[in-house]
Amino acid sequence: MPGTVTKIRRERFFLIRAALFLIAGVTLYWGAGSHLLQAEEAADRGAYLTAASGCYGCHTDIKNGGKPFAGGRALETPFGIFYTPNITPDAETGIGGWSDADFLKAVKQGISPTGHYYFPAFPYTSYTKMTDEDALAIKSHLMTLTPVMRENQPHDVSPPFSWRWLQWGWRLLFFDDTPYAPPAGAGETVARGGYLVEALTHCGECHTPRNFLGGSDHSLYLAGTANGGEGEKVANITPDDATGIGDWSEGDIVSFMKDGMKPNFDDVQGSMDEVIRNSLSKLTDADLEAIARYLKSIPPISHKVQ
Repeated sequence: MPGTVTKIRRERFFLIRAALFLIAGVTLYWGAGSHLLQAEEAADRGAYLTAASGCYGCHTDIKNGGKPFAGGRALETPFGIFYTPNITPDAETGIGGWSDADFLKAVKQGISPTGHYYFPAFPYTSYTKMTDEDALAIKSHLMTLTPVMRENQPHDVSPPFSWRWLQWGWRLLFFDDTPYAPPAGAGETVARGGYLVEALTHCGECHTPRNFLGGSDHSLYLAGTANGGEGEKVANITPDDATGIGDWSEGDIVSFMKDGMKPNFDDVQGSMDEVIRNSLSKLTDADLEAIARYLKSIPPISHKVQ
């Protein structure tokens, strides 16, 4: 009997140990799987936010067959031509050596890791309303891209607009780094739409007129301009019936952002076509609907773009 009891105890011991190993293995498996799933979701989110923010369109020299995100695109403005920088993770010519703090300071404050001010052709004046979490998700995605060694091209801008030290004064006059705040009384959808329009998709950078110093005229927020980037006229997208999109339904706006077709069946041209192809058309229906509802909720401004 003693030998039998010992044998039974030994068998129980091995069974318990095997069960513990099994439990530990299952826990590690599910834990690893959960971690991988979270990492995949984070990567997808970063890619989505990068598309929403229009990084590809501005930082890719599409016209000349440039590599994605490697910079070199010429942005024509009333002040001269600005060439976008390389934002691939190349350590020498891109952002591969940037810390999270460097990235946040650049994107949300317009200050490079070396301390110089960026010109407001880079829409940090809108990105400043972006959450740190979203900005760093974009950085995480950019760091997964193929590094491209491409030196940044000097801007073709004449003095005094080329003098970076003058940006200190410009920022005092026109840069507001207040975080995004939804309109008073806004519901969840309008609040989300406002965040997308004001921060991520930065619509105001093109659709709001600028004064002779390049500062946005907030009294004409989103009311369009005849002197936009690339020398193009930019439409009034406030809900004014006569000069804006007041007669567009929310469905019309969503459809336009998906395929560039206006309610009158005319298709969009120029820079806006690029924005739709490379950015807006990649957003979810829910986000497009949020943008449409926000645009229909803002005060209409009568401003004919001529």
